[in-house]
Amino acid sequence: MIDDAATALGLARLSDVLASTDARLRQGDAATLKPWATGFDPLDGFLSGGLRPGEVTVLGGPQGLGKTTFALQIARHALAAGHQVLYVSFEHDAVNLLERLLAAEAGERAGRDAVSLRAVRALVEGDGTAMSLSDKLAETPGGAVALGAISTDLERLHVMRGGTRTATVDIAAAAASIVGGDGRHPLIVVDYVQKVATDPPAIDEERRMAQVAGELKDLALTMAAPVVAISASDALGISDGKRLRTQHLRGASALAYEADTVLLLNDKFDVVARHHLVYGAANTERFHNFAVLTIEKNRGGIAGVDMEFRKRFDQARFERTGDLVAEQLVDARVFTE
Repeated sequence: MIDDAATALGLARLSDVLASTDARLRQGDAATLKPWATGFDPLDGFLSGGLRPGEVTVLGGPQGLGKTTFALQIARHALAAGHQVLYVSFEHDAVNLLERLLAAEAGERAGRDAVSLRAVRALVEGDGTAMSLSDKLAETPGGAVALGAISTDLERLHVMRGGTRTATVDIAAAAASIVGGDGRHPLIVVDYVQKVATDPPAIDEERRMAQVAGELKDLALTMAAPVVAISASDALGISDGKRLRTQHLRGASALAYEADTVLLLNDKFDVVARHHLVYGAANTERFHNFAVLTIEKNRGGIAGVDMEFRKRFDQARFERTGDLVAEQLVDARVFTE
């Protein structure tokens, strides 16, 4: 076996790796290397099962197209599978995340007639009555079943409020303190990656993202945990009628280099070829209701896959079952209503 000094240097003989793998499998412990399903179909199939421990997934998209919504649904599926989750939020407080989770859960369980996100927020803010949240939700469609479904799982969801000085070392310390009953560290979601601080502060975006992305990759490998890094886009990437690609993310080259998987959201109406609108005007409203999720990079499988998922943003969710995009997509077109 390699001695302690060699281990400290990060050295490992593959013969030792083989022996430890064999021992682990003989003990029936195969879970540590299994992917963590996102709960979205057919995405999990193209990702060979989901997010892999030790890997970083970048999730990008224009402002307001549901990056947080999508990431929270991934986190919810991880919780339902018994995993721990660390959600590092620079954009939303813990109450806001709770409201979203309740509305999405109600929508998934009770359908389109379930209580909306707006209604959940109104209940949380208070209506002047001396009633608990559970009592209030019990009077709404799907509210009681949603609260009952997530109550136990919320014990495994840890929200870390990010600030101007929050760096990857702080995220690592938080993740290290969270260990599940199976001995594994949590799924780590960073919302969003451009807000993570560096020490010393870096002015240049590419250099700063290179440092942050590299440290997140090290964190994923060290803890054998999947990391989801939500990324903001630059001004070019969010203009109407233009398809957001990896190069439109802020600090794109560094993020693309370190990421094992890059997923990008686009509004379907903005990226579908113009002739689908000209010769199919009835499709216009339908296209507005869908987001296109593209696998732009996938070290573990197929890339260049375009899927569509229906938006249910009034319930803070996407429908989890989508389809491959049948229409022709373009990178830019004349914007047509």
